[in-house]
Amino acid sequence: MARSSPSDGPSGFAIIDKEPGWTSHDVVARARKLLNTRKIGHSGTLDPSATGVLVLGVGRGTRLLRFITELPKNYEATFRLGIETSTLDADGEVTATHDMGQVSLAEVRSAATRFEGAIEQIPPMVSAIKIDGKRLHELAREGKEVKREPRPVTIHELAISEGDKASDFRMSVRCSSGTYIRTLAADIGAALGGGAHIRDLRRTAIGPFTESVATPLDDISLIPLADGLIGRPHIAVAGAVSVAVRHGKVLEVGVLGASGVGPWAVVDVDGELLAVYEPHKQGTAKAAVVVSPAST
Repeated sequence: MARSSPSDGPSGFAIIDKEPGWTSHDVVARARKLLNTRKIGHSGTLDPSATGVLVLGVGRGTRLLRFITELPKNYEATFRLGIETSTLDADGEVTATHDMGQVSLAEVRSAATRFEGAIEQIPPMVSAIKIDGKRLHELAREGKEVKREPRPVTIHELAISEGDKASDFRMSVRCSSGTYIRTLAADIGAALGGGAHIRDLRRTAIGPFTESVATPLDDISLIPLADGLIGRPHIAVAGAVSVAVRHGKVLEVGVLGASGVGPWAVVDVDGELLAVYEPHKQGTAKAAVVVSPAST
């Protein structure tokens, strides 16, 4: 269990293996009851039908979630060619059908190569993105469709294999934050002259946090704040530098002991997280988030 002061309740990160049928909000609500604290957030929405890794920030961890959310993510999914749906997955209503029964694995793989690297995606209507203060999925439930601007994402790795049923194909994806796997499947279907939708979807990793370390929600436990930033370079400080970090002061990079491009997780001699620092100007670094009280 992560250490925390009595005044602010538990703090840390929980690596959850989300079950199907739960929204990310449902997971947060249940975690609040289990941990008896209101201060919980998550690292990135998973569709209700999707399963897999969801990182929760608890207490002071909520202030650090952006450093988790921006990490690359891994997914395993099955998509079916020939059927388009209103939600781009199996939960939606069928909106179009295509005769794609003769499409080969080689053709699917060839079409998929168009979506490797830096691409642009149009977010699906059933998503949590806000436009004019309202989430797209709320507008979709009202039967409305609005214009969505393409957003840049990166597909780092994309592998396609045969599925268990005719017209089903498996894909393994490593991608940037903000990538919609439902949209990727639909775009591959469109590139083949028809359409497609996701049949099942599992997030297998967020950065260094893989499904092997994720636990069922009811077995929730916390890891320390510093361990939640395991994918970031760590700097240990003591003495006057530690005091300055606790106050969030701008420091010279050399004084901080930082190297590389950052951001840097700054810890004390016991390994407890004090702050996250980012590059500033003229060879200095500034605090992005300070999590340790200045008085300690």
